Amino acid sequence: MAYKNLQHFIETLEKNNQLVRIKEYVNPELEVTEITDRVSKVYGPALLFENTGTDFPLLINSMGNYERMCMALGINHMDEITHDIEALFKTLTGPKEGLLDKLKMLPKLGQIASWMPKVVSGRGECQEVVMTNPDITKFPVLKCWPEDGGPFITLPVIHTKDPITGIRNVGMYRMQIFGPQLTALHWHKHKVSARHFNEYKKLGQKMPVAVALGGDPVYTYAATAPLPDGIDEYMLAGFLRKKKVELVQCLTQDVQVPADADIIIEGYVDPEEDFIWEGPFGDHTGYYSLADWYPRFHITCITHRKNAVYPATIVGIPPQEDAWIGKATERIFLAPIKMTMVPEIVDMVLPMEGVFHNLVIVKIKKSYPGQALKVMNSMWGAGQMMFTKMIIVVDGDVNIHDNAAVAKYISANVDPESDILFTQGPMDVLDHSCSKMAFGGKMGIDATQKLPEELRGNGEFASKATPDSINKEEVKANFSEIIDINDALLKIGISLVIVSVEKNRKGHIEELNKQLFNTAPFKNVKVVLYLEHTIDISDIADAVWRFSNNVDPRRDGFIIKAENNHETSHVGLDGTRKTKEFDGFERDWPNILASTTETIEHIDKLWDKLGLGKFITSPSLKYQKQLYKGGAVAEE
Repeated sequence: MAYKNLQHFIETLEKNNQLVRIKEYVNPELEVTEITDRVSKVYGPALLFENTGTDFPLLINSMGNYERMCMALGINHMDEITHDIEALFKTLTGPKEGLLDKLKMLPKLGQIASWMPKVVSGRGECQEVVMTNPDITKFPVLKCWPEDGGPFITLPVIHTKDPITGIRNVGMYRMQIFGPQLTALHWHKHKVSARHFNEYKKLGQKMPVAVALGGDPVYTYAATAPLPDGIDEYMLAGFLRKKKVELVQCLTQDVQVPADADIIIEGYVDPEEDFIWEGPFGDHTGYYSLADWYPRFHITCITHRKNAVYPATIVGIPPQEDAWIGKATERIFLAPIKMTMVPEIVDMVLPMEGVFHNLVIVKIKKSYPGQALKVMNSMWGAGQMMFTKMIIVVDGDVNIHDNAAVAKYISANVDPESDILFTQGPMDVLDHSCSKMAFGGKMGIDATQKLPEELRGNGEFASKATPDSINKEEVKANFSEIIDINDALLKIGISLVIVSVEKNRKGHIEELNKQLFNTAPFKNVKVVLYLEHTIDISDIADAVWRFSNNVDPRRDGFIIKAENNHETSHVGLDGTRKTKEFDGFERDWPNILASTTETIEHIDKLWDKLGLGKFITSPSLKYQKQLYKGGAVAEE
């Protein structure tokens, strides 16, 4: 389904009881975030803030649950897209033996042609109003979290093109506002737009850039999609909406943008100009991404529809709206991965606690020894999958969308000594756990049922039964640095214990790990995750989120080999904060995200006027207790 514009999508959400209009004034600085964070954590409705102190209403959380993400893509279930892609691949790549087979292809080719983007003449709806003096501060741009460097545009669909080939790229990179006509463009070194920038720099030319906000929500999704180089994001958008995207020429830059967008920001980047100090920014990891140098974007023109709506999102501690965008990517790109790269894949999941790049669970149809390792390495070599920190491979009948079921399966089939692979490679720039920026450790776990060749000790290995519990008081009495132990997973057959520790010396976790697995309570436990003492480890989802952000597996994984082939081997994984004093860690460590007490109390008082029904407690009340000293950068 193609939406005529963002207003059409808003009307559709409202008809389906998926949107609440908020008429009370809410400040875009911190207050919109506090309300949205409460709503998104309970998978609540889309929010249309109609009184923002500007001439423009603000739409947020519009794709903040499974149903609304499907609505944005014009489908009932995300697997519909997987099936459509599989059918298309089979049609295009299947054998064509005769003229009749080839003629049968013509309707499909015609359908594909109807998805291709088209530049139309004249002005689009996005250019109904031209700002006499372009001023980005006229829009309700959010300052999301207390330590953010300023207000940020959070859903910009950014258009650049290769100066040599003219091939377009559409991506999504946050934009910090520095003045009416100046922002930063936060594109990472691995991104296509950064490569375009380097080409313009070689040529000594200014780089034209255009930013679209709003329009059909599928544009927002397409801008985030991990497409191969050279594949037009608007072709994907056309495929998803089953209708071509119509583009119009910008007024001051040689760039084409969607005619039905709500707002267009035109401008340029001068590669000869000094970068600007951008950030910090409360990011999708649930931590601040810290300030760094990024290109300046000079605004030359702003146009918009009459009655334009400003779209935004917030990111932070999961779950947030971006988790559902990630779920769409998981389902949409399953088929291409299966059909072009890893044919043995049956299914995959990107758990929201893994914030996209930290954790992927893959299910395969296994037929030979070592196949799980082959799959891991194939995925680490594929596009943006190269950033994945941990890949777990399973097989059999397990439902990988059931967290408990998949955890039991992993526990039953993993021998830490022989089934865990540590390696290293490129990492996401936002990964703060790496000792060196954007380069660090990875872990692959082969949780498939083992063939004889894969078993330790010529197939004689048999791990001991997992205990039902740990004598916590006994352990804590022997190890004063252990503050708490969560052994709840043992009761359901998952051989994993979470331990919170107050570190006090160099090499503390590795030393404790050896000692702990040498005690009777842990003899038959396979995995221990170590987290810092300030974390509430009773909340397993939060514990997984903190662990996956804080661990560099190659550096922080400690294997304890079994004494013989009839004993259990072990692994400890250090998910604590790393410091210079105890870990020799030289990089700044970021803080987690939480609203201020002042903002929380203000929204508490305002709640009954918002029309959001039953009061929702601020999630930040929990996370305020876990904040490190300092601001965006944690103090040593």
